[in-house]
Amino acid sequence: MKHRLSLSYTQQDSLFKMADAKTKVESVREWVVEHKLRTVGCLWISGIVGSSAYNWSKPNMKTSVKIIHARLHAQALTLAALAGAALVEYFDHKSGAKAERYAKFVPPKD
Repeated sequence: MKHRLSLSYTQQDSLFKMADAKTKVESVREWVVEHKLRTVGCLWISGIVGSSAYNWSKPNMKTSVKIIHARLHAQALTLAALAGAALVEYFDHKSGAKAERYAKFVPPKD
């Protein structure tokens, strides 16, 4: 005897939203894999802006120290992002996903 699972409209809607959310996350991940250096650059800029905003909220620091701190924080964030990009590249290479992605550009051997 087969049992059918009946879901309400809101339950079905929430399941479809979860499926859409997964595809959005997957599409963001694919974009990051394809544009590693852009991602690192965006993280660097956001590090500079965020650190500058935080440092400017401290009134008892000299401006030169605030700028140096902002650059230091952004540099640390950039190094972490580069390390993350290197790990993504390593695992892409190890899993063969990168070879599959570029196989369509390589002409077949005769």
